[in-house]
Amino acid sequence: VGTLPEGCDSAGRCFCRPEFAGPRCEQCSPGHHSYPHCYACSCDSRGAADNNCSPAGQCRCHVNFAGHTCNQCALGFYGYPSCTPCQCSQEGSLHSTCDQETGQCSCRPRVTGLRCDSCMPDAYGFPH
Repeated sequence: VGTLPEGCDSAGRCFCRPEFAGPRCEQCSPGHHSYPHCYACSCDSRGAADNNCSPAGQCRCHVNFAGHTCNQCALGFYGYPSCTPCQCSQEGSLHSTCDQETGQCSCRPRVTGLRCDSCMPDAYGFPH
């Protein structure tokens, strides 16, 4: 499938099209996936470690990125493409993840603020 019209050399190693690799062009070259089609990896340059991907096309994402091509923020981060840590208050928020677009944490009752780190005007101290 991936062999060039020139065929193979005298040692039996085939001449492969750029997206194929291996002695008989039986696998995808780095930066390609889904043999025998060998599509180019389309990893997001901001979120992916490089442009290489798994045989199924999953890119290797930096810790704050997620998704098949690393084009969204991972849980606990918000604001693609910067993907900033949520930093939700442990005492005032329900969990450590936040809205992936705005960064708003889910606050406990009577607690407010982006990171759930402020009491509402009629409340005193963080709930326990």
